[in-house]
Amino acid sequence: MEPPAPRAFPPAEAGALLIVTTSVVIGAATLAGWAIGSLTSGLVTGAIVGLPVGIIAVVRRYKGYFS
Repeated sequence: MEPPAPRAFPPAEAGALLIVTTSVVIGAATLAGWAIGSLTSGLVTGAIVGLPVGIIAVVRRYKGYFS
């Protein structure tokens, strides 16, 4: 019995993971900023931290497709 053929890289899934992860980090940082009294600072911090976190999540999830 042969092993199943590897799936092609799913760009829609990777994009959704990137968007969701980035949005969660931005939302969490915005809520933290709101809690300490600086909504804008939380939003900006979330945007700056969120994108790299989203990229790292995609790379870790789809590591086998990149090598």
